[in-house]
Amino acid sequence: MPEKETFGVIGLGSFGTTVSKLLSNNGDVLVYTRREQLAREINETHRHLGVDLPTNIIATQDLGRIADSCELIFPVVPSSSFREMICALNPYVSPAHILIHGTKGFDLVAYTEDQLDQVELTRKHVYTMSEVIQQESNVVRIGCMSGPNLAREILSGQPAATVLASEFDEVIIKGRRALSSNQFSVFGSHDLKGAELAGAYKNILALASGILGGLNLGKNIQSLLITKGLSEMIHFGMQFGATSKAFLGIAGIGDLVATATSEKSRNYKCGMRLAQGENLETIKGSSEVIEGVRTLKIVYKISQNIGLHLPITQTIHKIVFENLAIPDAITFLMRYPYAKDVDFI
Repeated sequence: MPEKETFGVIGLGSFGTTVSKLLSNNGDVLVYTRREQLAREINETHRHLGVDLPTNIIATQDLGRIADSCELIFPVVPSSSFREMICALNPYVSPAHILIHGTKGFDLVAYTEDQLDQVELTRKHVYTMSEVIQQESNVVRIGCMSGPNLAREILSGQPAATVLASEFDEVIIKGRRALSSNQFSVFGSHDLKGAELAGAYKNILALASGILGGLNLGKNIQSLLITKGLSEMIHFGMQFGATSKAFLGIAGIGDLVATATSEKSRNYKCGMRLAQGENLETIKGSSEVIEGVRTLKIVYKISQNIGLHLPITQTIHKIVFENLAIPDAITFLMRYPYAKDVDFI
């Protein structure tokens, strides 16, 4: 009988934990955390975030151990710390490794998030996670997970699917073998950039949809937001070199529908709480990382600089960061003179 493969996961947030549990169906799993107490608790209690974990999930504080033991590694950390994590991992990895990330956001270089109000942000300042891996390591075989992956649903055993995108067939084949189960399907795509852009942008639209949900404004306007938001997502993605096709599958519209309609989405929940009068800093302090807030800042600044008109995104920015009254924002968008229903095909 062949020896079980060991998979590596870096990051123990809700999605990192979810990926670990999925992988444990097909092999042993080493998960990395910087926190000694957390590693000890997982190894002793086999529980994390209120979820029982299989005993073949082992926590470690040693990145070198993960690289030595695992060909296939899944980095799942917030976008704001992704580059730092890859730099720490780099001494231990080689072209023999495969990295499939599960981070839905953008990396910033040259500027910090706090400086965005004072700078002109361009494409050269913003990178996807796969680009960060290319820049900061010698790993060649790179992929990403993208799609409707609400962590709490998967952790509870509900059926779901993901898109595994990579330029390399080998990455898709090995990633599919590692993740697939009777409850979890894996679809392959060669459009890595499109999958990453869709995964990042949909969090902005989930924030917006959560605001509508928090005001109980109904499904008609929510569906309008999602469809017009999809158009904005596509136009932005095309500026990064993606095609419209990349956004019309599971990683695009599929992920968008799930994230923009479920209270299990952190971004949707954040929008709901904003609509109900809570302060953004309070919300951020009581939740795991809300990627949509950071992505909103980045996309807004790029669109301003290149003259790309994204009315929903720009209006949501005014609500979240410029104190625009929500009723005024809704009135503006309802009266916005869209020229066509579908303008990206």
